[in-house]
Amino acid sequence: MNDKLQIKVNDNGPLLVSGDIELVDAEGNAYTTKRIYSLCRCGHSSTKPYCDGTHKKAGFESKPRV
Repeated sequence: MNDKLQIKVNDNGPLLVSGDIELVDAEGNAYTTKRIYSLCRCGHSSTKPYCDGTHKKAGFESKPRV
């Protein structure tokens, strides 16, 4: 497996996070994470901060480029 840390911005969807990255909230509490997980960008997920696919129903559109 690739040990590279990566955050991929998916078109019209979540941030795909891979690698050994700890996710913490504003108070410093750590979330349970995996080696790969998706973070919500649309704000409509019922499982925030994780993506549950609601962006599709909400019609979320975003295609940022570097």
